Amino acid sequence: MTKTGPTRRAFLTASALTLATPSLLLGAVREQGTVPRNVSSWTMQSWQDHFDRLGQGAILADIRSRALHYWGGDGQTYRLFPSSVPLTEELTRRGYTEITRKRVGPDWTPTASMRERDPTLPAYMPPGPGNPLGTHALYLTWPAYLIHGTHDTRKIGRQSSSGCIGLYNEHIEELHGLVETGTQVRLL
Repeated sequence: MTKTGPTRRAFLTASALTLATPSLLLGAVREQGTVPRNVSSWTMQSWQDHFDRLGQGAILADIRSRALHYWGGDGQTYRLFPSSVPLTEELTRRGYTEITRKRVGPDWTPTASMRERDPTLPAYMPPGPGNPLGTHALYLTWPAYLIHGTHDTRKIGRQSSSGCIGLYNEHIEELHGLVETGTQVRLL
C-alpha cells in the first residue's frame, strides 16, 4: 500500500526552504551590489567615526537606517535602538547638536507648520497616553527637535515624524536614564 499526500520528509524539506528564503534573497541582493534599507541599522557603529571625543557620551541618530546609537561616557556602554525618522527630507535636520534638557511626562505644543499641515491638531496636549511625545523626551539645542518616545508603536522603523527621532517608550526610558544634559548628538 502506498501513501498519498505529503510525507514527513517533504514537509521538513519545504519548511527548511521556507525558513532559508530570506537569507538566500539577502545573499542575492548583496551579490548585485545593493544593500536593502535597514540592514546597516543593526550594525554596531564606532563613536570615533562621528565624534572627536566621547566626553560624557554621544548619540548618533542614523536617519537612513532608522537607528539610534548611544555610547556612554565610560567607553563601555553601548545601546542600539530602532527609531522613527522624519516623513520627508524637508522636515529632516542633520548635523551636530546636544541634549539641553530631559523630561519625564512631556507635554506637547505643535508648531505652526505642523498645525498648517494638519489643522485637526490640538493647540496643546498635556502628558498622557494620547501625547505623541510618549513617556520621556530629550530636548536638543534646535528648537522643536527632540528625541522622544511614542505610544504609537507602528511608527518605529518608519518615516513618520515631523522632524523628531522617535523610540519605543521602553527604549526612551532606558536612554533617558543613561543620558546626561550636554551629551553630544549627531543626526546623520
